[in-house]
Amino acid sequence: MKRLDIKKCVCAATLIGAAMLVIPTNVQAQEFSVAGDLVSSYIWRGSYCGGVSVQPTLGFSAGGFSLTAWGSVGFTSPDYLEEFDFTAGYSVGNLSLAITDYWFVYRTDDPGDYFNYKAKETAHMFEGTLGYDFGPLALSWNTFFAGNDFKVNDDGEDKRAYSTYIEASAPFKVGEIDLKAELGVTPWEGLYADKFYVVNIGLTGSKEIKITDSFSFPAFAKVIFNPAAKQTHFVFGISL
Repeated sequence: MKRLDIKKCVCAATLIGAAMLVIPTNVQAQEFSVAGDLVSSYIWRGSYCGGVSVQPTLGFSAGGFSLTAWGSVGFTSPDYLEEFDFTAGYSVGNLSLAITDYWFVYRTDDPGDYFNYKAKETAHMFEGTLGYDFGPLALSWNTFFAGNDFKVNDDGEDKRAYSTYIEASAPFKVGEIDLKAELGVTPWEGLYADKFYVVNIGLTGSKEIKITDSFSFPAFAKVIFNPAAKQTHFVFGISL
C-alpha cells in the first residue's frame, strides 16, 4: 500500500484485460471465489494502516492464472481508509509471480482521480512479486516499481525508492490450532524504513469456531512486532 509512479503506466484495467486474453477457456478449469474478513485493526507488513475494517475479496482463477480484487474499508475515525487492489498472478508448481496495483485513500481527504497515473500525483502503487513455496518454508520478494513510491536523495531530489519487502513464513500446527510464523525485512531505504531493517515479526493462530452443528466460521488472532517502528500490534479477525 502507499503511493507510486510510472512514466507510461498501464492501468489496472489494462493488466486485467491482458491477463484475460491468455486465460484458457476450459470452463471446468475456471473458478470464482468470494470471501471477506472483519479485523480489529488493519496491519500490513508490520505497519498500522487503520482500525476496525472489513476486507472483501473477489477472485477468479483458470489453470495457473489468477485475478484478484481485494479491498479494505475502515470504520474508525480518523482512519476511514479505503483501499482497492488488483492482482494478476501466475503460478507453476511452487513458483508464483504477480503484479499488484494498490490504490488507497483516506475518505476524510479528497480522493482525487482514480485514473490519474502521474507518478507524483497518483494514489496508485505498482508492485512485482516473486514467491516460492518450499513446503515447510515459503519465501517472497515484493518490490514497488511504479507509481508514487519516492525517496529524497542527497541533492534534495525525488528518486524512485523501489521499496522492497522480503518475507519468510512457516506454517505449523499445535493441537487443533493452525499457526504461521513470519519474518519480514526491508533491504534498503523506502516505504518501510530508512535503511535495512526487520519490519515484521508475526505469529498467527487460526481455528474453526463452531456455532451450531451445521454452522462454523474461521477466526484468527495475530501478534505482530515491528522493530523498525518500535511498535507491536494484536489483531483479531473472522473470515466469511
